[in-house]
Amino acid sequence: MMKAPLLVTPILVLTCLAGAAPVDAHHAFSAEFDATKPVQMEGVVTRVEWMNPHVYFYMDVADATGKVVNWACEMGSPNALQRQGWNRNTLKAGMKVAFEGTLAKDGSSKTNARNVTVDGKRLGAASSEGVTP
Repeated sequence: MMKAPLLVTPILVLTCLAGAAPVDAHHAFSAEFDATKPVQMEGVVTRVEWMNPHVYFYMDVADATGKVVNWACEMGSPNALQRQGWNRNTLKAGMKVAFEGTLAKDGSSKTNARNVTVDGKRLGAASSEGVTP
């Protein structure tokens, strides 16, 4: 009769620990980006991360002084991008691209891309801002 409570206790402990694991929460556009700060940039793609919940591409952009800054550009989910004509090979490191988007509220080198021009073709970036290009 004592074996049942001894078995239940470790199961309860493991269940509680699993529930306490950190979870990356999805954010609202307005929590991270400032819709009153639009931006347009051109640069060279350095890396692409095609994964949920957002696809990111990173690009080197020369500022007004000629200093090169690597920008993180957030787009929508892979699924939303595919509905707009993207695939995981649309952007590749070394490609020159342009985009329009919105700057991060914290002043970091991070943006939310609204649309991206790749090989002369303007593609929507499935932005969480909710603005259609």
